[in-house]
Amino acid sequence: MKKQVKSALLMMLALTFVFVTACSKPSNSGNGANEGTGTSTETAEPSLEPITIRLASGDNNPTWDDMNSDIGKYIKEKTGITLKQEFPIGGSDSDMFALMVASDDYPDLVMPKGNASKLVDAGALIDLRPLIEEFGPNLKKVYGEYFNRLRWSKDDDAIYTLPISGVGQTYFDAGGGFQLQHQALESGGYPEIKTVKDYEAAIKAFLEKNPTTEDGQPRIGMSLNGGEWQILISVTNPAFYATGAPDDGEFYVNQDTLEAIMHYQRPEEREYFRWLNHMNDIGLLDKESFVQKYDQYKAKIASGRVVGLIDQDWDYAEAQNALKAEGKFGATYARFPVTLNEDFEDHSFQGTGYLAGYGVGITKDAQDPERLVKFLDWLASDEGQVLVQWGIEGQHYNVVDGKRVIPEEVQNLKSNDNNTFKKTTGIGNYLISARYGDGVLDPSGNYYTTTFPEQIQTAYSDEDKKTLKAYGKTVYKDFWPADDAFPERKYGAAWILPFETGSQANVIFQKTQDIMKKKIPEAILAKPSDFDRIYDEFLADLEKANVKKLNEEFTKMVKDRVELWSE
Repeated sequence: MKKQVKSALLMMLALTFVFVTACSKPSNSGNGANEGTGTSTETAEPSLEPITIRLASGDNNPTWDDMNSDIGKYIKEKTGITLKQEFPIGGSDSDMFALMVASDDYPDLVMPKGNASKLVDAGALIDLRPLIEEFGPNLKKVYGEYFNRLRWSKDDDAIYTLPISGVGQTYFDAGGGFQLQHQALESGGYPEIKTVKDYEAAIKAFLEKNPTTEDGQPRIGMSLNGGEWQILISVTNPAFYATGAPDDGEFYVNQDTLEAIMHYQRPEEREYFRWLNHMNDIGLLDKESFVQKYDQYKAKIASGRVVGLIDQDWDYAEAQNALKAEGKFGATYARFPVTLNEDFEDHSFQGTGYLAGYGVGITKDAQDPERLVKFLDWLASDEGQVLVQWGIEGQHYNVVDGKRVIPEEVQNLKSNDNNTFKKTTGIGNYLISARYGDGVLDPSGNYYTTTFPEQIQTAYSDEDKKTLKAYGKTVYKDFWPADDAFPERKYGAAWILPFETGSQANVIFQKTQDIMKKKIPEAILAKPSDFDRIYDEFLADLEKANVKKLNEEFTKMVKDRVELWSE
């Protein structure tokens, strides 16, 4: 692609998007090496010459530490690499990468989320396969039997991104579902929370007894993070789970036939959105749910005012950590798999096999691709994985009788003020390469990650433990159906399947998204007597946008993925 820039496009995008960069000066002091991590596949000793690498991430990270954390300093000394992160602020991740493509100017590394196809189509990402074969033994070791899933497509054998989701993942706990404050559950005598009616009743009962907080602020029954892109996380994805389907992005896939339809077309989901309309009608839904910005949503949660959420814990974690830091544990949240009625089961943990999904790629403008692959390979080594997940031995963990143990003071900071913990230690901020998931043991017999049953229970607050004990559970995942309750999805998860940039299907898809973002909030906030009329209009608008053609194309993509992964 020639370096020609359409100024009108650039000006438009620049007005809605700015890069926020975080950089730090190289450190001349480091920490001792990790011990007790077992052996790993060795690579040629990389250069330690200081170099600054630009990394553009599609996800914001409010706890990014500018490599000034303990781990950040260790990585700089160990590798000579300083990461300069860039995030989307004032625009979406889509805007961020569209600007790159328009200007034909790229950083060294990218973590493009769902925008990888946009970069591949522009010729922005290099094929990593040759470099991995020569310089990535740890990368190949981690991906193991799933290495074939890194292929871009049936027609393109290249590897453009390295997935960063954990290989061999076992889910020991649940981070999603419907959330209720511990104080509301205790006030109600820990009632059964299985259906939306149960959930609604618990919120209503607590508000009747406690309409305001201790400092006199009016409580909010339930708030949804529907003002920005998280409408997918907090508003529409829960319609899957509440009606007995797994999260497949914007589509429902028939597990027997692999036929796909846009999931809003399911009659069951219409009834879920009708319940949200009812919650609004009786005053339990935050009136600002669809206009509030993300910071406003988090601020409400951090104030302790919001009794119920429907969200993923990573989306509200920052606000919940603020509550913990202030000692307001009663206002933090328990999690439940709530369904529309007892005929449905929550499919959150329906198996996918390894998802070769969102990951990190090296661009054509990278200064030194060979060194970058060696860097990513080092992060994928046993030493690197233990470092980014556990930290530094003697500082963030100790080895006692051959087992890694987190000191009490470190665990307290991690559990009760995780924002500070991540910024000071760097633990969790450098998961940018291939890695093993929860439940996988390293050669020393320890888990690579700190998420395993004993550690999860140690990290729970006293309020968590009290709530779980009241329900006869040990971890929140105990509320959910067992992992083997449903057959594994042959295609993984459909949300990782990208439409080709500029394709007719992608144009139709964008139209359906615009329609959804307008009509779903309209239906939820309408008078109950107007709900069906508005939802019928929504479905009719999808048909006018040619959703039938979109469904056909996505069905083909699902079937192609099954064929690709079966080779």
